[in-house]
This record gives sequence, structure tokens and C-alpha cells, in this order.
Amino acid sequence: MANFEFLEALGQIARDQNIDEGELLIALANALLAAYKRRPDSAEDAEVEINPETGEIKVWGLELDLEGNVTKEWDATPEDFGRIAAQTAKQVLMQLIRDIQRRQMYEEFANREGDIVSGTVQQNDNRYTLLDLGRVEALLPQAEQIAFERYEHGARIKVYIVEVRKTSKGPQIVVSRTHPALVAKLFEIEVPEIANGIVEIKALAREPGHRSKIAVASNDAMVDPVGACVGARGSRVRNITNELRSERIDVVPFSDDPIEFIQAALQPARVREVRLNEEEGIATVIVHDQQLSLAIGKEGQNARLAARLTGWRIDIRSENEGNEEEVVEEVWTDGDEVVDETVLTVVDEDGTVEAVVVDDISVNADGDVEEVVVVQEVGDDVVVEDEV
Repeated sequence: MANFEFLEALGQIARDQNIDEGELLIALANALLAAYKRRPDSAEDAEVEINPETGEIKVWGLELDLEGNVTKEWDATPEDFGRIAAQTAKQVLMQLIRDIQRRQMYEEFANREGDIVSGTVQQNDNRYTLLDLGRVEALLPQAEQIAFERYEHGARIKVYIVEVRKTSKGPQIVVSRTHPALVAKLFEIEVPEIANGIVEIKALAREPGHRSKIAVASNDAMVDPVGACVGARGSRVRNITNELRSERIDVVPFSDDPIEFIQAALQPARVREVRLNEEEGIATVIVHDQQLSLAIGKEGQNARLAARLTGWRIDIRSENEGNEEEVVEEVWTDGDEVVDETVLTVVDEDGTVEAVVVDDISVNADGDVEEVVVVQEVGDDVVVEDEV
């Protein structure tokens, strides 16, 4: 018996939910078979067939041999199976639709790991922020949030997809605001030359919420890579800075020459000289005395980011100044630590060493001073004045 109304309703649901109608028919046939098997008079082996042209539903009883081949089949459709079919369809159809939608969303977003999306803040607590991405929600964990950012309900923000997890309730999408690749993806959106491959991002170092350094190169001699990323009057990089809540971004030219690259990476400081120790991977950088604090940066940030960007351990030293005082100041990166050491030698008029003061300061990756030791030598005596 034809059931065109059933087919029409099924087709409308498939169109509204963007689901393949054939997939719905298969899922419904499986559900109807399970309902038929619960009947006491059901055949031991059976299958349900739904005609995609007429909507007619039939149950075929099967007789199988030892190898599972069908040796006999007959029409085993119960007289009241229309009523059973209607009840089963009503109970399971929406569940089937939800399952198919969850699978489709997982497949869609599983291919978007490493992509950037925009979301609307829905909920905020101490563990995570919940974002609405349209068809699905995403989790922004506390660990992936910039420390001082506040996400107000209804605010729209861009995030980086870190992971897509498959759960019984659908895909769970984990996103980040701190991932370094977020900066790279924002540049791809803002700078057409990066999107089409003319300008290439060669290296990136980031301290989320504070500062990022990005090294770029051009595959076209007529295109300035730094100018393309900065934009007219800084418009392009300003849009990215605004999205990252005023995080400072330094765009520097990449170079295959490590000396040139290190000099560029330490911008805005001007470097006088770079000496490389390739065996130990150390670059000794000499800067003018007035450029020393700029090269180091606040709490060692500029030196630390330059080291990550270039892959070299950077030792920053100032020039010697004055005849009465010889001052040598050193800053070097050691992993995520920045160490600042000052040696001050005071010489009197006849050339005799009057005093030596050594300040040893260890600063960790968070910028916190971990250890301070001050040693003063006067004559033959050495006195530790302060140790923390």
C-alpha cells in the first residue's frame, strides 16, 4: 500500500534538517526491524524494506543456510504493522535526526582543527567560557584564556580551534585565545598577500595579551612583506591588535642570514654588532648603552621573544663607557629564563681597583625576580650584602 504522505513528510524533514533522505530511510528501516523483533510472532531472521518511490513498508521473513545465504523469503508483514510503523517513526525519528546531525557536525568541525572561528559569549564561570558558534557550542577553558581579558555576555570574539572531541552529546569543540597560531590566522584574514601566498609567515613568538613578534618574507620582489602586513597607516595590524585587546605586535622581515634576522628580531632596539657561536647556538649582541633597556624590554620580554623567534640563545651586552668606570651589562636567554647580570668596576686616578659590585638577577618566564645577590669587594675583603 502506497504511503505518499509519509514520504512527503520524511522528505520535508530531510530538507529542513539538511539530511540525506536515503540515510533517513535506512535508519528508519533499522528502527522498524527492531520494533518487529520485539513481537512474539516475529520471524527469527527478517529485514524491513521501505520503497523510496511509494513509501510502502514490508517485512520479509528470511531463512538462512549455515553460511548466512538466503534460501527462502516470504512476506511477514503483520496486519497492524502500519500502526507499529507510525508509533516507531514518531518515537525514533527525532532521535535519529539528532544523531545524524551530531555526526555531521563532528565531521564538519573535525576538519577545522587549526582554523579560526567567531563565537558569541553565552556563559562565563571560573572553569570555562561557553561560546555559541551557530550550529554548535564551543568551550574556551580558563587555561586558554588571556589572563586579564573579560568576556561579557553577547560579546563576539575570534578563537582558534584546538581540538574537536567526539561525545555522546555531539562534538565538543575546544578553542583558544592564547595559541600562537591565532595571531597567524588573524594575519591571513587581514592580509590578502598572506592568504594568496605572496607573503609568508616564517616564524612567530607570542606572550598572550602582552606582545607578539612575527617574521615575514615575500615571494615577490615587488612586494614589501612588512608593509603588506602593517597596511596603510598601520590599518591592518591595528585591526589585529584591536581583536587581541591591544596586544602589541612587532612585524619584522625574515632573513636566511642569522645575523640580519637577530638584528631585526630585536627591534625596536638598534643593534651595533652580532657575534655568533654556532657550536653552542649563542648569539652575542652588542648594543649602544642607551639602547640596552630597549633591547632587553620590560622584564626581559623583547629579548625573550627574539630568542624564541630566531631559535638562538641571545646574550645582550652594552658598549663600554667612560674611563673612570668600566660597565659591562649582560642579558641572556636560557630556555624560558632571562638572566640579567651587571658588573661595575670603579677605578681611581692611579688605576687602582677601588671596588667591585656584582648584581646577579634571575628573572623567570613570568617576569618575576627569583634571586638577587649583591656582592661588594673592597680591597681584599668580599662581603655579601644582600641575598634573597
